[in-house]
Amino acid sequence: MAITRRHLLQSGAFAAVAPALGAATVLPVVSSAAAQSAAGEPAWRHALSLFGDIKYPADFKRFDYINPDAPKGGVARMISIGTFDNFNMAVMGVKGSIAPAATMIYETLMTRSQDEVATEYGLLAEGAAHPDDFAWVIYRLRKEARWHDGKPVTPEDVIFSIEVLKKQSPFYASYYRHVVKVEKNGDRDIKFSFDAPGNRELPTIVGEMPVLPKHYWEGSDSQGRKRDVSATTLEPPLGSGPYRIKEFVAGRSVRLERVKDYWGASQPTQIGQNNFDELRFEFFRDNLVALEAFKADQADWISENSAKQWATAYDFPAVTEKRVVKEEFPVNDSGRMQAFALNLRRDQFKDARLRRAFNYAFDFEEMNKQLFYGQYKRINSYFDGTELASSGLPEGQELQILETVRDKVPAEVFTAPYTNPVGGNSEAVRTNLRESMKLLKEAGCEIRDHKLVDAAGKPVTVEILVQDPSAERIALFYKPSLERIGVTASVRIVDDAQYQNRLRAFDFDMIIDQWGESLSPGNEQREFWGSQSADQPGSRNTVGIKNPAVDALIEKVIFAKDRAGLLAATKALDRVLLWNFYVVPQYTYPFSRYARWDRFSHAEPLPKYGRSGLPSLWWFDADKAARIGKRS
Repeated sequence: MAITRRHLLQSGAFAAVAPALGAATVLPVVSSAAAQSAAGEPAWRHALSLFGDIKYPADFKRFDYINPDAPKGGVARMISIGTFDNFNMAVMGVKGSIAPAATMIYETLMTRSQDEVATEYGLLAEGAAHPDDFAWVIYRLRKEARWHDGKPVTPEDVIFSIEVLKKQSPFYASYYRHVVKVEKNGDRDIKFSFDAPGNRELPTIVGEMPVLPKHYWEGSDSQGRKRDVSATTLEPPLGSGPYRIKEFVAGRSVRLERVKDYWGASQPTQIGQNNFDELRFEFFRDNLVALEAFKADQADWISENSAKQWATAYDFPAVTEKRVVKEEFPVNDSGRMQAFALNLRRDQFKDARLRRAFNYAFDFEEMNKQLFYGQYKRINSYFDGTELASSGLPEGQELQILETVRDKVPAEVFTAPYTNPVGGNSEAVRTNLRESMKLLKEAGCEIRDHKLVDAAGKPVTVEILVQDPSAERIALFYKPSLERIGVTASVRIVDDAQYQNRLRAFDFDMIIDQWGESLSPGNEQREFWGSQSADQPGSRNTVGIKNPAVDALIEKVIFAKDRAGLLAATKALDRVLLWNFYVVPQYTYPFSRYARWDRFSHAEPLPKYGRSGLPSLWWFDADKAARIGKRS
């Protein structure tokens, strides 16, 4: 999984573990309307925004949502599920299993505020300049920006980083494919040139790129061996952020320590953040084991994704005594699609009628009742939970966009609102199964000896690949429904390493996958659904979509000229994805659930798009800690 500020935000990992990084600026600020100087040259900006106004001026002192007097100190003990064998983020998603902590030691050129939809402020860069047609962008590095070894961050580091990331990572290769030239443009300036004008997102997403130290990766380790940026490593790498790797036990734990002389500590976007002296990550094989460790006070907080666990497992004495706090935080920063993902690289899934039949076989309402205590709702959009989700029939600008691909999309896109089948009772289930069998018959399938076979007489078989017991539980519920329509279904649970290897090689029939969506989708849509990424090992196009209409609509999203155009193009893309039945949508919940030992505090209120804000916006509260007693 490729990690950028955008991707961490989308996956939910950012809100759980990543410090909100930022830095001050000294360059003059101009409004977008006055971006051109009198001489016709683009003016410098202290912040970039895709659409709308920039909240904080160039001379702002701090973000509104933090406590500038937050005390420093203490230890935050966090939970990670799975294992790790790699600290090199350049090969994430392709080789090894990355330790989340390894992505937290690097800075990016810009950083996002958590109370705005899509605005970035200078971090390693003190500002940026680009023309009105977005054909290029220049970033100027801060003089004070330093690596942990004291050496300055240079344009050469930035150039090295984008070249390495594009070469080693399918995600970055797709994300930055329109960056055709990167060059040093002065002592501290780097110019990124794009292959065509009009893509307003490119200057912004270039700012999201983590910057790696060229001199470190081109040097030798303590044993005199040349480092290899294309290989996994457990040598703690050199970073530039507020934390560095202090120590680790391979596969089991990682400890970060706050950098006492961190170059950005006094910058306005850093004030009141990065408050813990240590961040500790303990790795557990699954959520159930992690929960037992949390109950035993071996971790300070836990993110709970299971409705059943949330409803039944938090009844231990510390909760009753209010030493452990349960809290739900609203998810306003993103939407998502979570689903049974069907691998179109398998011949049996190439027919949309068969894929649709699988959706009719899924009884979400009964699953919600039996497994989730009725807490969830069915997902009806790839951008569920946001204003980007399609609904009803297309009209206005969305309809105009869809007309450009009318001959390449299902007719229902224009004639019927997308809805999932509804189950929950025996009559509804029978009706859905009859519709499922009708679709299968239209696709050339039939029942022979109680088994579904395709037109060639080959049995329709499906293995649902999962990596943890919570996913296995969901897959096992779906399995009998598939068997009722004659599918030979099985569920296979494998360890994290095997799962990742099979995922990268697209060696599966069906998996449970999810795609997080920001409030301003753009170039990452190519990585999710674009034809170019379908055959790239390790890409996020796990379904294997190769559809010219989808490709065309992705370009409409990327090159939208305003917010209204972005909404229309995204809704059109959503509608076409839905009516192709690439996945069997599952469920969602509009809150992040956390339980924590009551040793921490945060400023009120938390930012609208920050979810829990853990750990970056919190601090160790000595008075609370004394009340609830010492850690185990």
